[in-house]
Amino acid sequence: MSAPLPGSPSYQPCRIKKIQNLLYVSIIGCLQIQCLPYLYHLGKEQSKIIWNREKIETSLENPDYDEKIKQKLQLIRDVREFAITKLALNKNGGFEYFTKLERDAIGWNVSASKPLAFESYTWWFPIAGSVPYKGYFDKTLAQDLEQELKKEGYDTRIREIGGYSTLGWFSDPVLSPQLSWPNHRLVGLVIHEMAHATAYLPGDSDLNESYATFVEEKGVEIYYSDPTFKNPNELNLFRTEKEKKRKGLELLKKYAKLLDETYKEDISDFKKLERKSDLIQKFKFEVFERNLIPSEKYQEFLKREWNNEDFLGALRYNSGGTSFESIFQSCDGNFAKFHEGVKDIFKLSAEERKLFLSKSNEN
Repeated sequence: MSAPLPGSPSYQPCRIKKIQNLLYVSIIGCLQIQCLPYLYHLGKEQSKIIWNREKIETSLENPDYDEKIKQKLQLIRDVREFAITKLALNKNGGFEYFTKLERDAIGWNVSASKPLAFESYTWWFPIAGSVPYKGYFDKTLAQDLEQELKKEGYDTRIREIGGYSTLGWFSDPVLSPQLSWPNHRLVGLVIHEMAHATAYLPGDSDLNESYATFVEEKGVEIYYSDPTFKNPNELNLFRTEKEKKRKGLELLKKYAKLLDETYKEDISDFKKLERKSDLIQKFKFEVFERNLIPSEKYQEFLKREWNNEDFLGALRYNSGGTSFESIFQSCDGNFAKFHEGVKDIFKLSAEERKLFLSKSNEN
């Protein structure tokens, strides 16, 4: 059955019922961990996003939106259709609607890890399971949580949210801050978030994010190579960024391994912290030496206080590339079979899944 259109008699009750169902499930779980104020914050803001959305087709006819916005929205429509037909992604993965926000950022994620171990601080939520980040639509609330975690001795980081998926619970709209992105990154965003709605294992963020990143990179490459959407300039820009990212990740993995070895040594915490600081400084200098950051931004990069969460955050989205590629090749590039192959990985134990992801981290 197709979803009712906005404005039709059954549309609003249907939408409200779905929000009520999700909040009911969440409340039952959150009662156990005393997170009702947080749930209220999320529920209120997510309801606004859903309530104020409009079909992209309607937005394209809106005289208040300039041509640049309409071009981006048309691009999203095209990518969504491409993702469904060519990449076998879930048609309920969103991007049928547009919501204009009254802020420049969607929201902010807080993440943390132990200072002398690559071990993320996690939160548990219904549906999503354990996740190594907590999102807010209010930056002040995110900063308050970060300060609490810092007082407890954790390495922390606040990041702007680029996009997120409700995993098919709602048809997630494109949000106005995303329309400022370059086209090839917007293409990647749509594919990445639709991948989450296609295959998702609650409680394993590293696997979920790395899978979505793999599908994103494959999808962007295919999209800009497809005769219908072919755009050599966008493709070259994507490939240039991807190569620089590959080199950066190679270096980051090298130093993450050195840091991990340091944390596991039988030496004092003071000595570990001393070596940690030294290794991070060496990492920064090598980034500059390899020309992986523009020279005009180097001083800013050098002053930035890197910590474990920066390394974990990057690895969370970029592990297991070799392993995913192996599955993809065994499926002869058939995306429907590939997604099913990834779901088979979900059946493995946590340690086996960790080993699956770590293979390419060693390269």
